[in-house]
Parts: sequence; C-alpha cells; structure tokens
Amino acid sequence: MTLKKLSEILSIENGKIAIKNKDLTRKSMDEIIFNAVFEENEEEKIKQLLLIKEMAKEMGVIPASIHGLYEEMGRNFPGFTVPAINIRGLTYDVARAIFRKATTQNVGALIFEIARSEIGYTKQRPLEYSACVLAAAIREGFEGSVFIQGDHFQVVRRYFEKDPDAEINYLKSLIKEAIEAEFYNIDIDTSTLVDLSKDTVYEQQRPNFENTAILAEYVRKIEPHGVTISIGGEIGEIGGKNSTPDEARAYLNGFRDIFKGGKGLSKLSVQTGTKHGGVVLPDGRIAQVKIDFETLRILSDLVRKEYGLSGCVQHGASTLPEEAFDKFPEIGASEIHLATGFQNIIYDSKHLPEEFRTMIYEALKKQFASEQKEGQTEEQFIYSTRKKGFGLFKKEWWSLPREVKEPLMTELEQKFELLFNKLKVFNTKDIIKKTVSLVKVPVKIEL
Repeated sequence: MTLKKLSEILSIENGKIAIKNKDLTRKSMDEIIFNAVFEENEEEKIKQLLLIKEMAKEMGVIPASIHGLYEEMGRNFPGFTVPAINIRGLTYDVARAIFRKATTQNVGALIFEIARSEIGYTKQRPLEYSACVLAAAIREGFEGSVFIQGDHFQVVRRYFEKDPDAEINYLKSLIKEAIEAEFYNIDIDTSTLVDLSKDTVYEQQRPNFENTAILAEYVRKIEPHGVTISIGGEIGEIGGKNSTPDEARAYLNGFRDIFKGGKGLSKLSVQTGTKHGGVVLPDGRIAQVKIDFETLRILSDLVRKEYGLSGCVQHGASTLPEEAFDKFPEIGASEIHLATGFQNIIYDSKHLPEEFRTMIYEALKKQFASEQKEGQTEEQFIYSTRKKGFGLFKKEWWSLPREVKEPLMTELEQKFELLFNKLKVFNTKDIIKKTVSLVKVPVKIEL
C-alpha cells in the first residue's frame, strides 16, 4: 500500500495513530497484511507489522491477558472450557474464519496460540503472528479482548543438559520477544526436566518447578504496567504415563515455596493419554485415543480447590472424536489445545488442488528424508512432516485463489462452530468483559 493510500485511512502524530476511516481500514486489510508479511526488508517488515498492531487497538481490538477470567474460574467454574487454537498456516485467513464464527456466536473465551517449535517450522515470529491475528479481527469487525498465547515455551532437555544457562536465557529472549508482540498469555513448559531417578516425587519435580519459577519471575519482571500475564505450568512430559495428584501437588507446592514474583500460575497442563498430532496408523488414518477424563476431573478439582488455579489444560485434543469434546466442560477442564485437526482439514480437503498438495509432499520427501524413521510408512512420514509445508510454502499458501480458499475456510468454520458449541463458549463475551481488564499498552510508531 502506498503512503498516499495509507494517509487516507490513518494519521500519525507524535508516534500515535488515529484512524480516519474505519470502513476503508477494514477493506484495505487484506492488502496491508499481505504486504507486511512478505516484505523482504526486515526492518521495514517490523515497522509494518507494528503499524497493524497499533491500528488494531484504535479499531477496538485489544491484546489481553486471560488471567482475570482464570482467577474467576478458580473461584467459580463457569461450565465452559476455553479453546486455544494453534494456527500453523494461512494464519490471516484461518483467524478470519475464527473471528467470523466468534462474532456470530458471541464467543469471547478463545485463545490464539503458537508454540516454540511452530514458530520455527511455520516461519512465523511472534510479531508476525500477532499482527496476522489482529488484522483478521479488524477485517471481520471483531472488537474487544483478543488473547494471544505462547504455547509450549519449552525447555529442550538436550540443550539444557549441554548448557543450562544458555537454554534458560534462550527461553527468556523468546518470552521477551513474545511479550513485546503482546502475547499476554505464556505457557512455560519445563516438564521436560523432571528427574525420575530421584527418590521422592517432590525431588523428581524439583528441576521442573525451580525453572518454571525462574521463567515466571522473569515474566512478572518485564510484563507491561497494568497487565498481569496469564502464566501456565506443566507436568507429565516425562514418564509415559498419566499425571497424578502427587505430581501436581509436588510441582505446585515446590513452585509456591520458591516463587517470589507476585501472582503465580493460572492453570496446569497435565498428561491424560493424548499425543500431540494424534497417533497415525501405517495407512495414514488416525488411531482412536482413549483419554482419561477421570484423571482430568480429579486434577482440575484439586488445582482449583487447593491452589485457586482455573483448572487443568488438555493438550493434543484436536484429533479426538467429536463426542469427546462434550466431556471437557463437564469434568471442569479450563482449557484445551487444538492444532493438528485443523491442519488435517486443510491438507485433506477436496478443495485443495491435487497438484498443489503433491508439490508440497514431493518437496517434503526430498528436504526431510533424513527424518523418516525406520519402519515408518510413507503415509506416516507425510502425516508427521506436512506441518512443515506451511512454512516452506508460506507465500504459495497465502496466494491460493479465492475459489480454493473460501470452501477451505467454510470447512474450518464448521469445525470451529462445532467445537465452540461443545466446549460451551457461545455467549462468553459478557463474562470476558466482567473479568478481563482492557489495557492499551502504548507503542510509538515511526514510518
């Protein structure tokens, strides 16, 4: 977009934006976000993404922390489970589909998230991800709180064992980058450090809660004035079994004993039998996973009653059968994470041109051949690596013609509506307005 055209929709004075024409701003957003995401000059790209983020605030779209809602959930569980959606590709278009459905069903309790690993292979740094989500909200006329989350900001055990300080400092730099991009919800995952060689559960969890406390104190130190970032903790990565009450208490007691950063955790992620991405069979179909809802109920009750947390978080839920989603609000889970199921809808859609799909699969087979495990069929290999096709062919995905994108997004919208209904987040905008503070963190804009 030219500066002349930009001047028709906004003005900038002393680094602050004023929107002159809201309707034209919405209509121009497709072009503005595309140009920003694919700007080759990195310095110019950052300026454009920051501009979009500030335009959103002036359009009533405010990045926010869900901490206030989760504090209320800790006192009185409201009977719904918050969906946290990872968008790996076509981020602007998928976010638009989510906001369309959220608007028609008055959904406010909804999180957009991206994990440390996804930031890498989808080639979306936090600022780009924020700008895409907020641009989509502008385009669809959504107003109010938008929750953007750093998912699985995870310590990689092999890096930590080699150089603990370097790995923790890397996580701190990622947290800082995310908060500057207005991710006001951060899930810290140091559960990879649990040491099962120790004699007691408390000592097994010690490296987990100690490093969570270090990173959580860092979050509190740099969070913007007026914003209490929602911080999540996690148990259950190590051991290959479902989480237990003893593990939850050991982790949360240990964290409480040493954390000196003010407000603590708002939720706890646990293991109850799912696997990220689902379990793919040799022919490419997804195996049925038996989730332990009773464990999830027991642990959600425990963390709510004994620690005031919102409840427990279920990861890897998107490939579960549809009838499973009714159970999450029933047993008191506060949040579930959803990713691969949406990726599967996009890749497996009859509306995606076969030659486009084949182009990506052939590229993956060449570029990631070394990742194919012994005994893994080609279907299993493609299923496990095709997430990387979103980053590898990002511009090609974004450039798909409207007649391809529109039916794809319609399929996704149907899935979002089904999930929002089953998780009971229809008509949750009012409780968000009551429990979540809107804080417009000032950012000076220079073009």
